[in-house]
Amino acid sequence: MNAPALILSNLAIGYADGGSKRQIVDNIDARLYSGELVSLVGLNGAGKSTLLRTISAFQPPLSGEIEYCGCDSRISDASQLSRRLAIVLTGREPIHNLSVREVVAMGRMPYTGFFGLNSGRDSRVVDEAMQMLGISALADRMIDTLSDGERQKAMIAKAVAQETPIILLDEPTAFLDFASRVSLMQSLRTLAHEKGKAILLSTHDLELALRLSDRLWLMDNKKLHAGTVEELSQSGALSAFIDNDGIRYDAREHRIVIF
Repeated sequence: MNAPALILSNLAIGYADGGSKRQIVDNIDARLYSGELVSLVGLNGAGKSTLLRTISAFQPPLSGEIEYCGCDSRISDASQLSRRLAIVLTGREPIHNLSVREVVAMGRMPYTGFFGLNSGRDSRVVDEAMQMLGISALADRMIDTLSDGERQKAMIAKAVAQETPIILLDEPTAFLDFASRVSLMQSLRTLAHEKGKAILLSTHDLELALRLSDRLWLMDNKKLHAGTVEELSQSGALSAFIDNDGIRYDAREHRIVIF
């Protein structure tokens, strides 16, 4: 196991409204390691997006600590955090009239500011990110002309070009067809394994998560269960989450059975 890139310690997430707090999940203790792809799964409303927003500092934790590559959650400089963590959101970002190369190059902004690529190295990083996601042939296409799958890969290439050790993705396979979902998950797994990235993604694609993830973070009954598919199978966490009328989890085969 590689070194942890992200450590959550006794974390509580939710919303603070004036003097009151609405807690969603507490006592979260989990680690995200370099070189692994982790899928964050759970029902709608379980707190997946809230957890990602908390980790990415879009909203503060109610309590507990977050450590990013040795730096704690009290990092106040956004530029410091942007060199440790990149995030790709579900919705279509309002980006228009830019080529794919220009969009991917936006990932270099933590190093170059708003003034574009400063060096040959910046250009190489952008080219390598596009190659890694298989979109080099789209470099000169306008971002508005891409399919949903192609656009999603361009946004992930932008995150790769940001050269952060941690990448967070909020439902990256949403709205994609099955072949595109599989291709994207395979690309992310390759990115984690070959480039040593720590990748955490939320998804409702439970079958793909079971097959392609190194580990799972399962949010269920206001708790986070972290482990390999085998570990969560043996503990009964996956069966407790999946089993319902007409559906059950086969812990031996690590697959979902519909009957």
